[in-house]
Amino acid sequence: MQTRSSVAAQNYAPLYFLASLGAGGLSVTFFMFLMFWVPHQGRPVPVFEDILSAFQTGSFAMQSAIIIAAVGIAGFTILNLKSLIWNLKQFTTFNKSDGYAKFAKSNAASTQLAMPLALAMSVNALFIVGLVFVPGLWDVIEYLFPVALIVFALIAAIALRMIASFIGDVLADGSFDETANGSFAQALPGFALAMVAVGMSAPAAMSTIKATVATSLILSTFIGVIATIYATLAIFAGILGMIRHGAAREVAPTLMITVPLMTVLGIMVLRQNHGLHTTFEVHAPPAETLMLTAKLLGVQFAFLGLGLAVLKVQGYWSDFVIGAKTSVGSYALVCPFVALSVMGHFFINKGLVGADVITKFGSGYWMLSAVAIAMQLIAIAMVFRLNRQHFSTAPVAAIPAE
Repeated sequence: MQTRSSVAAQNYAPLYFLASLGAGGLSVTFFMFLMFWVPHQGRPVPVFEDILSAFQTGSFAMQSAIIIAAVGIAGFTILNLKSLIWNLKQFTTFNKSDGYAKFAKSNAASTQLAMPLALAMSVNALFIVGLVFVPGLWDVIEYLFPVALIVFALIAAIALRMIASFIGDVLADGSFDETANGSFAQALPGFALAMVAVGMSAPAAMSTIKATVATSLILSTFIGVIATIYATLAIFAGILGMIRHGAAREVAPTLMITVPLMTVLGIMVLRQNHGLHTTFEVHAPPAETLMLTAKLLGVQFAFLGLGLAVLKVQGYWSDFVIGAKTSVGSYALVCPFVALSVMGHFFINKGLVGADVITKFGSGYWMLSAVAIAMQLIAIAMVFRLNRQHFSTAPVAAIPAE
């Protein structure tokens, strides 16, 4: 009997790590329910004890939200890890294949950075799982922060090594194909470093030990600055490529990579500001947070509009999302909606509520929160749809990886 494998297995490319990334990002969207709806007095984030207390004493609506959040966090973290493990196995085999040498000398070599990007996302997702499901974790949290910083430093080292290899083998060697650079795919390394930076910034917002906070601030700033420089240069290069040669259809969804990039870097800055406030007495008025989140959303909607306009003209949705064709680049569509959902919650709660523009849990609050939840639901639907397309064993007309 002939063995049938999935479309993803038959046409594997490193961008499939974005399937793991999207699932991990969705676990974060469910944590937003707990982050901003569950009281956590004296702590920057809710932990198991806070959630349990809110469930026992809260209303039916609170209990329902907690159940939905817990199921969503657990389910999508499992999906995240399952996809990560599958990708790591496929990636190892791919690196030993005959076609890898040609791949490593092409523009597509930068897509290998999807691996450290997914690794960093999984570490962030596991940290959330620990906060939500592990009793007493906050009692030993200070011991975990140095470990987390070391883990993220190792992931950063993997990413920087891959970037150095890409620069040496493709850019410096002159094998980079400018005519095929009509997208923001080359910003992926910057996105990977930004995901590491936001993980490194967590201790700054949560630790009470000055040395830990300072280390977190410095490391996350170093990596965050490198991420910003790299992504900015890659985006400008992609814009020039599109002006000269048009948008590359198979990776057109990467035109919206700036949306998750802004969310990740924005959360990094918010965490750093919290650490500066609590540990170093650097106080910023709530209106500054409102303006920061508003500016980030402005950039996000600008690039979201750019990406959606190009995808509509090229008929990308009808072919690769709704239709029967598959392209690994379609997984890049999940990230913008996840990012908008997360940033939306921060804009509402840290920005508008923090600056006393709207009342928490008032009618305006829920109207705006509904928009953030709608973005989350779009991302969920897209993950299930794309997974069915790419990981089903049914025959599908596949487009080879770049």
